Amino acid sequence: MSTKQAKYDEGRLMQLLVAPIVSEKATMVAEKTNTVVFKVLRDASKPEIKAAVELLFKVQVKAVGVANQKGKTKRFGKSTGRRDHTRKAYVTLQPGQELNLGGEA
Repeated sequence: MSTKQAKYDEGRLMQLLVAPIVSEKATMVAEKTNTVVFKVLRDASKPEIKAAVELLFKVQVKAVGVANQKGKTKRFGKSTGRRDHTRKAYVTLQPGQELNLGGEA
């Protein structure tokens, strides 16, 4: 497994996962299908995301799905602005694998 990860720069893999997404939908998906949702960099590829999760959390990844989300247009008084576009990664873990993002020991 380490030979597959060697082709990616470890520094880039460390920056790839921006934050875990904790929402109602993400929690429901996690309970049903053993899937964790992350906010990732916009140019992240599926193999890079898989390598990053396996490196950082020491778990086996079964599949990775990604979704691009357009930034919402928001108004501030007269002026309008737009939130940044984001990319979500749905990382499905192998059966028996678990990822604890809560931080409780």
